[in-house]
Amino acid sequence: MLISSCGSATAPEPVEQIIVSEPGTEKLVTNSDGSANSQDLAAAGEAAFAICKGCHVVEPGAASTVGPNLHNVLGRKAGSVEGYTYSEALAGSDIVWSEAELDAFIADPQGKIAGTNMVAGAVSDADSRAAIIAYLAAQSN
Repeated sequence: MLISSCGSATAPEPVEQIIVSEPGTEKLVTNSDGSANSQDLAAAGEAAFAICKGCHVVEPGAASTVGPNLHNVLGRKAGSVEGYTYSEALAGSDIVWSEAELDAFIADPQGKIAGTNMVAGAVSDADSRAAIIAYLAAQSN
């Protein structure tokens, strides 16, 4: 095969490219209008959720660990996972987890609910929080 526009008589072999990034530095794929692609956002969220996995699981029916199981967290009342012991502050918060509530909590757990037991794990990057929330939404039935 002749590729005259490139000046080569044969087509070059495909090159595999592997891109490695530091955790938390992933850039999200967007649609042509600049909005986040929900499938790509959830996939990026799975990677971003890695920092949460030390304390949380998302598998249906899995036992809570250090933190409560986050499967079906969206739309759930805060402090309501059966068998998990919550702080009085979180259990008495009357919050129902929406994307906005999760975003505020993940950004600053103590600032959102003073006295919560979640003292680590704040995610300052808004894109990472959005990705984590999209991933959690994808883990719902």
